[in-house]
Amino acid sequence: MELREYANGIWGGTTLQAKLAPPEVPLTDLEPGTCSGPRAPGRPPELQVVTDRRKKRKIPSIEGMADPAQRLRILHGFANHELQAVELFAWALLKFPGAPRAFRKGLLAILVEEQKHLRLYLDRLAALGGRFGAEPLSGYFLNKAENITSPAGFCASVGLTFEGANLDHALEFAKAAREANDPETAAVLDEIHDDEVGHVRFGWTWLRHFKEPGDSVLDAYRKNVVWPLRPALARGPVFHPESRRQAGLDDQFIELLAQAERPAALYHFGRSGRSGRPGGSDGE
Repeated sequence: MELREYANGIWGGTTLQAKLAPPEVPLTDLEPGTCSGPRAPGRPPELQVVTDRRKKRKIPSIEGMADPAQRLRILHGFANHELQAVELFAWALLKFPGAPRAFRKGLLAILVEEQKHLRLYLDRLAALGGRFGAEPLSGYFLNKAENITSPAGFCASVGLTFEGANLDHALEFAKAAREANDPETAAVLDEIHDDEVGHVRFGWTWLRHFKEPGDSVLDAYRKNVVWPLRPALARGPVFHPESRRQAGLDDQFIELLAQAERPAALYHFGRSGRSGRPGGSDGE
């Protein structure tokens, strides 16, 4: 099977099983084709993205991990993030057929890990009595694809912003899960954090490859990330520089993230708890 054909199956798939289908071995990339694919991914009816703002619900704040009902909503939101990530990496394979083969091979490897993350969240959600699709699904990450016009832009937007922020979110939500006596959920988040270190390293390495001569990676990030994406959204409320060092980021970029001021609405995440009021998290 050609890599393009596999990516088409993921992007256009209309069942959850299609999104989770493992690649056939071996995949070839001899005919990457031309930039193609529908603007929106295929989805089953129960997993359609909600466009009516009145029906949207934000992920509860981190304090919600202490409440089993809110924890289900948090895990549901995180599963939605991973589904979008699976689709975005398939989209990138279709969008950038002329990118270096090593880059495309890396996109596929991360896509497979994003499938694993989705399965981990789905399994944990089911173990706690939840059902994926029970909550409205946002399309925050997918909605930013229209501003990604190059492999460098993908590295900056997805690799260093979305995946970068998840380094902090995963660690902090894992801590909250342990405090809520849910070591199984904490273990899932810890595993995902460790994988995300590699994903951020991939984004950093390839943005360094694609940058213009004479530019720093920070310069390339600033040139390729499109508002509202920005350094403030590439980190969580609690910043973990060591995770970035593990990913290979340089001191200049880490300092930029450390000093980035997150808007209050993002920093505090709103409120959550037994009242059932939605809080808020990036992308929901």
